[in-house]
Amino acid sequence: MSTDPLDSAPTIVVMHGDQTGEELLVESLRVLDSKVTRAPINLEHYDLGLNHRRKTDNQVVHDAALAMLRTGFGLKAATITPEQTDDVGSPNAILRSEVDGKVIVRTGRRIPGVRPIGGVFAPITVVRMAVDDAYGATEWRKDENGDEWAFRTEKISRSTCHAVAEYSFYRAARSGAKVFGGPKYTVSPVYEGMLKEEMDAAAKRYPQVRYEPQLIDATYALLLVQDGESLVIPTLNRDGDCMSDLVLQMFGTIAGAESLLLSFDADFHVKTIMAEAPHGTAPSLQGKNIANPMAMILACAALLKQIESKESDLAARAIREAMMEAVHDGMRTPDIGGHATTSDFTDDVITRTQRKLDIWATLGG
Repeated sequence: MSTDPLDSAPTIVVMHGDQTGEELLVESLRVLDSKVTRAPINLEHYDLGLNHRRKTDNQVVHDAALAMLRTGFGLKAATITPEQTDDVGSPNAILRSEVDGKVIVRTGRRIPGVRPIGGVFAPITVVRMAVDDAYGATEWRKDENGDEWAFRTEKISRSTCHAVAEYSFYRAARSGAKVFGGPKYTVSPVYEGMLKEEMDAAAKRYPQVRYEPQLIDATYALLLVQDGESLVIPTLNRDGDCMSDLVLQMFGTIAGAESLLLSFDADFHVKTIMAEAPHGTAPSLQGKNIANPMAMILACAALLKQIESKESDLAARAIREAMMEAVHDGMRTPDIGGHATTSDFTDDVITRTQRKLDIWATLGG
């Protein structure tokens, strides 16, 4: 019988990407190494770079999705989505569909020493639909009465609306936050109203959670004057795409938080989680060693937290604390007012993570 701890360790599917996205993934894998975290894991690699997706006609993306369904965990680098409609398209759309991802979760949080915008202080989580809505809609144009008209047919499902609402209230209940915001249901009572119906139903299932529904336009406006209360904001797909970018930037940088794609089983337990950075491939930063690796490092910590073992839970906490302490002590990349290189920042987080785990071990865990 094998005594190698890796034989029974969980497997994370690593999806390589393009440009700076790939560079940051490589940096984050140094933090995720079991020699650093003391949490045994296996890594299964797939090349989702644009050239390989073209070479395999996206088969590598389908293979990566099947692997995530098997293992339950995925870590993805930022990838290029070609503009041409006859090209390989977005790998994220394929991955979300094939793992039955229902929600995307992004949380803005204070970064030590980085000044936020307005009165924002407590964390703000955006829970958005991962599929449908404006993305993948059927579009067409036609000439009529001397003018050109553009049309689009969008769709959302009751099950996806339920997942967004349920997870929003579940998250708020666990964190003591308030569920805030919502769709423009007054203008679109049939389409956007479906999400509002599910939000109202979830509010009855979670009576302990504070609930303040707002129209999406009011949500944007009120975020700039809110008093620092922790919030969870459920949204449609495109609303959430825009809202999460705004929220993360309000805390200082879009590179300061991870992005999580979640799928659920019949009992609403997380079945598959794919973690990534919310930013793109940043071609202007490629090869310069100055990009901020915080989001990808936090993505690694999120996966370790989801594994739910003592070792991985401690490692996740150590990584998050180490990273925030590094920033607090002035170890910052140029985008947040510092001079550290990407690799210097990662080195510092690794050192701090190992030190924490050493100290906690001497204190009995």
